[in-house]
Amino acid sequence: MHVKKGDTVVVITGKDKGKKGKVLEALPKKSRVIVEGVNIQKKHQKPNAKVQQGGIMEQPGAIHVSNVMLWDEKAKAPTRVGFKIENGKKVRVSKKSGEII
Repeated sequence: MHVKKGDTVVVITGKDKGKKGKVLEALPKKSRVIVEGVNIQKKHQKPNAKVQQGGIMEQPGAIHVSNVMLWDEKAKAPTRVGFKIENGKKVRVSKKSGEII
């Protein structure tokens, strides 16, 4: 996948188009990511040991990885991701600025 946990991404399509957020979790087997503040879903929670007070909780849902683009901080724009071999290691490279991510 072109994004990892902790990356800042921009949603490029769907109801949350244009929103920017941090990747909270990457699910490579399902090709999905969970982005902070994007695809907010409501969950009805009963009170239990973990959650003292029940109610309607809001949590971010997973979106397909093809619907997000990595945010390039140097270029201040979304960028595509390329891969390159550096010192025997595969590294991600920003297509917009050419820098190693």
